[in-house]
Amino acid sequence: MAGNEWINGYLEAILDTGASAIDENKPPAPVNLRDREHFNPTKYFVEEVVSGVDESDLHRTWIKVVATRNTRERSSRLENMCWRIWHLTRKKKQLEWEHFQRLTHRRLEREQGQRDATEDMSEDLSEGERGDGFGELALNESPSKEFQRNFSNLEVWSDSNKEKKLYIVLISLHGLVRGENMELGRDSDTGGQVKYVVELARALVRMPGVYRVDLFTRQISSPDVDWTYGEPTEMLSAGMEDSESEDVGESSGAYIIRIPFGPRDKYLRKELLWPYVQEFVDGALAHILNMSKALGEQIGGGQPIWPYVIHGHYADAGDSAALLSGALNVPMVLTGHSLGRNKLEQLLKQGRQSKEDINSTYKIVRRIEAEELSLDAAELVITSTKQEIEEQWGLYDGFDVKLEKVLRARARRGVSCHGRFMPRMVVIPPGMDFSNVVVQEDMHEADDITTLVNTDGTSPKALPPIWSEIMRFFVNPHKPMILALSRPDPKKNITTLVKAFGECRSLRELANLTLIMGNRDDIDEMSSGNASVLITVLKLIDKYDLYGQVAYPKHHKQSDVPEIYRLAAKTKGVFINPALVEPFGLTLIEAAAHGLPMVATKNGGPVDIQRALNNGLLLDPHDQHAISDALLKLVSEKNLWNECRRNGWKNIHLYSWPEHCRTYLTRVAACRMRHPQWQTDTPMDEMTNEESLNDSLTDVQDMSLRLSIDADKSSINGSVDHIASAEDSGLQDQVKCVLSKMRKPEVEKPSDSGDRNKSRKTW
Repeated sequence: MAGNEWINGYLEAILDTGASAIDENKPPAPVNLRDREHFNPTKYFVEEVVSGVDESDLHRTWIKVVATRNTRERSSRLENMCWRIWHLTRKKKQLEWEHFQRLTHRRLEREQGQRDATEDMSEDLSEGERGDGFGELALNESPSKEFQRNFSNLEVWSDSNKEKKLYIVLISLHGLVRGENMELGRDSDTGGQVKYVVELARALVRMPGVYRVDLFTRQISSPDVDWTYGEPTEMLSAGMEDSESEDVGESSGAYIIRIPFGPRDKYLRKELLWPYVQEFVDGALAHILNMSKALGEQIGGGQPIWPYVIHGHYADAGDSAALLSGALNVPMVLTGHSLGRNKLEQLLKQGRQSKEDINSTYKIVRRIEAEELSLDAAELVITSTKQEIEEQWGLYDGFDVKLEKVLRARARRGVSCHGRFMPRMVVIPPGMDFSNVVVQEDMHEADDITTLVNTDGTSPKALPPIWSEIMRFFVNPHKPMILALSRPDPKKNITTLVKAFGECRSLRELANLTLIMGNRDDIDEMSSGNASVLITVLKLIDKYDLYGQVAYPKHHKQSDVPEIYRLAAKTKGVFINPALVEPFGLTLIEAAAHGLPMVATKNGGPVDIQRALNNGLLLDPHDQHAISDALLKLVSEKNLWNECRRNGWKNIHLYSWPEHCRTYLTRVAACRMRHPQWQTDTPMDEMTNEESLNDSLTDVQDMSLRLSIDADKSSINGSVDHIASAEDSGLQDQVKCVLSKMRKPEVEKPSDSGDRNKSRKTW
């Protein structure tokens, strides 16, 4: 290196100083070379002079180097400049390393803080966000451990609450609702929701501490429906029997309360009920006032017993529950069952109708507005699956999965949420009544189908009538039965199932197909959508010549459904739900309880059910070959069939009604603890009546007026006059007196936005 001999000297100095001085991953340690035994001027220059230079004149030095004509001086300045560059590079790496260390330390602190916060507020996070619902329950984990994990910081509802005397209100406006012989499948409004709310009412009143449950619905006095739907009151259950209790009065138990609203002599589908929702609210309010007073006289020492919670089912009931909740200052719970925004998306994807046509048919805009209003008013939203939270409620303006988690964390820590509020989303799968289900662990049942039915189709033993009704369709009733049970709705995808069965020769040879498609007298009298599906099914049966292999009975009673499951299980058959989207899938749980493996759509609730029960196969409902392959696999592989059957029986208790109600009451109680301003006038509570009536129903009514697009809603005072004419003469004064108490008094402006709950219910 002629002319640059200085480089060799300084390289030697650097090497002698040690690798630690220039380690790229470590900051250089200060070295005091003067203290060393052998002082080296070159090393001193490297460590002291070069490290101490000011880089601000680096550019100026380069200009001088270029302008210097003297070779020796230019070399000296270039040498100095090179060392400065080396030093700056070294310093930059040191700063980058320190920055990396700070980021790592900060990240570790943040993660530790999140872990600490999660442990402190685990009950405040939505199940859909936490991911610890029934859908992710490990099969080797006991239900008690799972329950304790979900509610580690909550007081689980138990027998210690039996001294409470709670009054719970459920609302389900549409459909034909009655306790016995439910006409499920009669139309699109009389389906799983009707069964759900009736069984929920019965199950809740059997829980310790629950005194009365009222299920509000519409009173229908029409020649088109049975007379029982016109009865004002129907008793569902006498309530929890407690021989030691002295406070059991005549009003205890679960009841269906039918409120007259809308045309008295017509049965209306749910899309036509929107103009009459306010009329229902007025009637329901009058009943609640009377019942609260009656309960107070019986068990409250003369003080009214106000509802513990008001629970709306579906959008129309959610709209009504929001009004009643605001009027009575009672916590509101919402269950959507099916959601308008999700339905609108599905209908638009089909491309058969424009948005205007969809709204004209389904009043979808009014429904979505009601759901947004209900979402804002509810303290708790109960869903059946995580999919409903993330993919359906996530479509609404009033809810965001990630933001809900942030708001919960901020509220828990006492940090301002800037006026933002979102209800808590909780996954609580529907329950089932197992009282009529006999779980037989022995796979070899005493009465096999071959011993019950002779080869000629005759029955040596007395069989349930529905069995004979089904088996008359079959040439060989001994074959395993593939069972589908749903109304003939296009979204239930029954036609694809029939195609899959008809085009798979192996499946036709091994099994029969049973289609329970609601009840019908004449296809011409069915709705256009249902009639179209049924006609298509009949055409497909004829196309593939499936006569003697497919059963499609016209009638069945609700009491026949367990027998249908039993028949399919005795033939070692399979239950299938091929719906395009299934919000939950209660029939899958019923089938599992009766020992039937399942094949189900992978879209929606069946995913969570399969994770919990592990008793079948999931598939793409649009894939016809996947349907036939899954059915053929379960029908032909007996070891797999037996394993799925055992798994279903082993885990079915996760979906019992007592488990559902215990979780339900635990969550509702947690809402009330976080919001002490709610009135709690039970015999165990200490708040006064005046504190519970501090919001105005008129304010809520005005909000509903702004949202409504279907009809003008009358004022509350006008509606009160209508109620009074229908009830006793003193009811008008009573309701007006209560409404006068509900005018919100002048209050000071909250000092912190975190106190938004003190005024939120005034809309």
